[in-house]
Amino acid sequence: MEGRKFEITLISASDLEDVRKLFKMKVHARVSIGSNPDTEKRTPTDKHGEINPAWNFSMKYTISEWMIQYPNDMLVIKLYCKRKLGDRYIGEVHMSMKELYEYSYASGGSAIMTCPVHKGSAQSQGVLRFSYRFGERVTIDKLVLAESIAGWCMS
Repeated sequence: MEGRKFEITLISASDLEDVRKLFKMKVHARVSIGSNPDTEKRTPTDKHGEINPAWNFSMKYTISEWMIQYPNDMLVIKLYCKRKLGDRYIGEVHMSMKELYEYSYASGGSAIMTCPVHKGSAQSQGVLRFSYRFGERVTIDKLVLAESIAGWCMS
């Protein structure tokens, strides 16, 4: 089965909604691709930037080739504030893998994006900045494919 390498680097966010009024915000991001929860990866928590966190943290995936051919598979980046009583949701960014691929195709498969952070159906405060690149096609062997769900494997 044909696949493709995909790398995303979460650079920073700015002007996020302050969801903690009494204490400092400590923000991390959770990244997933498609509807498979097994693809979720997480950045370290930024403990100093508060509403302007910076991570410069890279994550690598191997995706199925068909995921860049159809607009239904989404890259989802959710931002959370770390708390002892459970993380508090700040907002998220959704981008179609097909749109990301088409946007980056002209520049050799890589791009830098700045996207507004949404909360529910309304746009919340802040933006998220990330870079990404699509690598060459690779063959996903049957063993890796059998261990993955819905054609996904993580590197």
